[in-house]
Amino acid sequence: MINRRPLSHVRRAPLRSALLATALLAGCTVGPNYQRPQIATPPAWIAPVTKDARSSALSGWWQRFDDPTLLRLQQQAEAFSPTLDQAVARILQARATLDTNRAQGAPTLNAGASYTESGQRSSGSGQSFQVTSGGFQPSADASWTLDLFGKIRRNNEAARARIEARGNDLADARIALAAEVADDYVQYRGCEQLADLYDQQAKSQAQTARLTRISQRAGFTAPADAELTDASAASVRASYTDQVAQCDLLVKSLTSLTGSDEAALRAMLAPGKAKLPMPATLDVTTLPADLVRQRPDIASAERELAASNAEIGAATADLYPSLSLSGSISAGGGLTQWSFGPSLSLPILDGGKARAGVRSARAGYDLQFATYRESVRAGIVEVEQALVRLQSARGRDADLARSAQGYAASFAAIDRQREVGSVSMIERESARRNALDAQRKLVDLRLTQVRELIALYKALGGGWDATTASTGANT
Repeated sequence: MINRRPLSHVRRAPLRSALLATALLAGCTVGPNYQRPQIATPPAWIAPVTKDARSSALSGWWQRFDDPTLLRLQQQAEAFSPTLDQAVARILQARATLDTNRAQGAPTLNAGASYTESGQRSSGSGQSFQVTSGGFQPSADASWTLDLFGKIRRNNEAARARIEARGNDLADARIALAAEVADDYVQYRGCEQLADLYDQQAKSQAQTARLTRISQRAGFTAPADAELTDASAASVRASYTDQVAQCDLLVKSLTSLTGSDEAALRAMLAPGKAKLPMPATLDVTTLPADLVRQRPDIASAERELAASNAEIGAATADLYPSLSLSGSISAGGGLTQWSFGPSLSLPILDGGKARAGVRSARAGYDLQFATYRESVRAGIVEVEQALVRLQSARGRDADLARSAQGYAASFAAIDRQREVGSVSMIERESARRNALDAQRKLVDLRLTQVRELIALYKALGGGWDATTASTGANT
């Protein structure tokens, strides 16, 4: 007896074989698989790393300033910052790009409908008639591009890497914003201290000038000495006016960063007037190689490198055939029509476009690799420079404090001698300028120490860690 197969089975066999072959090919992904490159870094910091009893870790460092006003300013800045809003928007864009890429690998189905009506009229031999026809015609078509050589998967890989990169950019923007607010804030507090110094000196010098003029009119003081005291008083007043303007500029900057009303900001700043915050000294226990995990900007560059590597595979897939399945169905007038079948595209001759795309993708990877290396080296240099500047500032503190103390004592002694006529006004004014300069240098130095600590905090990545950070990418 002859075993006869149903005709439908015979017709479906080639289709099933084609789908099976397609499923096997779909597991093929061309292009290089990404491996994070190892960047050569120094085994240890070259600049001196100091540690003391007040040293602290990066995590929660701002709280160690013991300054509620600073924390409040940072919170306001983060809530207001257009820079952070831009970074968040870029994350959303990156996620949308991933969704778009994923959709390219999914089947598509479109439906439509139309309604038509037609007629025919005929007349002759004294007779006429009319024929009309029409009806509703639904239709649908579907297509599915099969990811034979992994182009869609590589594009998805690149999109996921860029979501992570944008998340790292957001972390970097937050660290930079917090550091900028803190830097402006401590500059403002230091500026207030300098303004107070100039104000005290201006009032003292104005009183001296007034008494000297009285003495000069009485004939006990030379006119030249009176002119000198007037000139000194005017010089100190000018310095005070300039210093107040510098403080106002810093208030403007903080107003812009926090989005606050300036009057409300000044009221917030008033309680801590001229008090320079002194945070705990940072304990640098990490090594240069650890910056990859501690700096979000370096991590972002590495994720961009991973995306560039995936794009090589996507470009390489264009060198190979592509296969898609499509079908359609329509009905109307009692007739149903349908079609279904695979479509194979072979890149035989394209003028070298596909191979040029691969070369471009490889060049893009090389460019991003150089960018990644540069970001690592720049990060190391920033830490080294911050360490040197901080060490220098801390090393000068004791000497400048002793200098300010000595000049202040000297001026006090000379001022007493001037009252009894033992020294000239020129000698007194010279001693006064020396004392003021020494006090100003000490304030500047201590302000520099705090600013360099903030710079070091930022250079070390601000407590961010790539191993624990989450970008919120739903991959």
